[in-house]
Amino acid sequence: MLAGDERYLPVRDKGPARKFARDWVDARRLPSQYFLPFSLVILLATWIPWPMAIRAQVLGYVVTIGWPIMMLGVLFTSVFVAFKVKKEVAEKLPDESVKGVGFYAAMRALQIRKLRFPPPRVLPGGRPVPPKK
Repeated sequence: MLAGDERYLPVRDKGPARKFARDWVDARRLPSQYFLPFSLVILLATWIPWPMAIRAQVLGYVVTIGWPIMMLGVLFTSVFVAFKVKKEVAEKLPDESVKGVGFYAAMRALQIRKLRFPPPRVLPGGRPVPPKK
């Protein structure tokens, strides 16, 4: 299953449309994949015991600038990925159903690359992942 063999994948990951969606997302660096690390940085920045004057500025910037920008980035990236993948699946695989493929791709784009399952088969840029030794 960890090798990405189609026979052992869960039903949600099977099929040529899902495989195309995984490869499409994995071949790109998208802003939404940095959502979880950015959230961790924001969380840590709010826990640091800054002096009161600096703490108010840090929290103000995080709450009024950083967090809304990241949320809008995730929203726009997810909508873009969903529409783009559905459109390309419909063009390249006309016999396949596009139902759920856009959401599947958008959710994969939100995950940290190293934690994606099944593991990526392509590197950013589209080159195949080199075999492990």
